[in-house]
Amino acid sequence: MAVKIRLTRLGDKKTPFYRVVVADSRSPRDGKFIEVIGTYNPLKDPAEIKVDSEKASKWLKNGATPTETAKSVLVKAGIIQKK
Repeated sequence: MAVKIRLTRLGDKKTPFYRVVVADSRSPRDGKFIEVIGTYNPLKDPAEIKVDSEKASKWLKNGATPTETAKSVLVKAGIIQKK
């Protein structure tokens, strides 16, 4: 089972709000997930990012791969080092 760290979209039309979740790569974007590890609100200035660093680090060590967008959110949160 390939596990990914990715964003699921919440909120109304034109007011997005995202959860940072760990999910099976075969499940749909807003479908079933394994665990919620944080939130991301791009509408605040600056963008509000709340991620549980312990949970995120645990999943990264266990082999979960973040999507490009989730990776940039984790870099901004200071969980992944920018290369």
